[in-house]
Amino acid sequence: MDIKQFEVLVRYNIWATERLTHALKNISDQDFSRPCGLFFNSICGTLNHLLVGEHYFWYRRFTNLPIASDIQLSTVIETDKNKLLNLLNQSTRYWNKFLNQFVDKDFPKQLDYLTSTGKAMSLPYAETLMHVFHHGTHHRGQVTAILTSMGYPCPELDMVYMIAEEAGYV
Repeated sequence: MDIKQFEVLVRYNIWATERLTHALKNISDQDFSRPCGLFFNSICGTLNHLLVGEHYFWYRRFTNLPIASDIQLSTVIETDKNKLLNLLNQSTRYWNKFLNQFVDKDFPKQLDYLTSTGKAMSLPYAETLMHVFHHGTHHRGQVTAILTSMGYPCPELDMVYMIAEEAGYV
């Protein structure tokens, strides 16, 4: 693995979050918060989980920032749709800052951290960083499936569309 692969994942994370945000601005607040069978209950709950996991846990673990002891994977940071979507979009850009200061020599290292339940972990650094971006893809996919089931249009989030857009085909 090298830094270029992660640069693509960061760009994709930003791009896909922006596209999903655009689609979500068109749904009702009631549908945004409605229980719909997702693991984190609703679109709102799932996006809060994405924000918590990616930014309140993983970003802080990779940048050695403290993690608040009262934050759990199901913590709801924000219920207002527009404020939550803004937070998600702002937070995706933190990974650019992280990569700009990143050194490839960190890839073979282990990432030592505590889980949200306090268990000590030591996992391969690069693979765990890759998990962060795949985690976002997974949950954005859940949200688009729910949007479809509610009758809303969904954005195309396949990475190849971002690549085609960057190449000037779209």
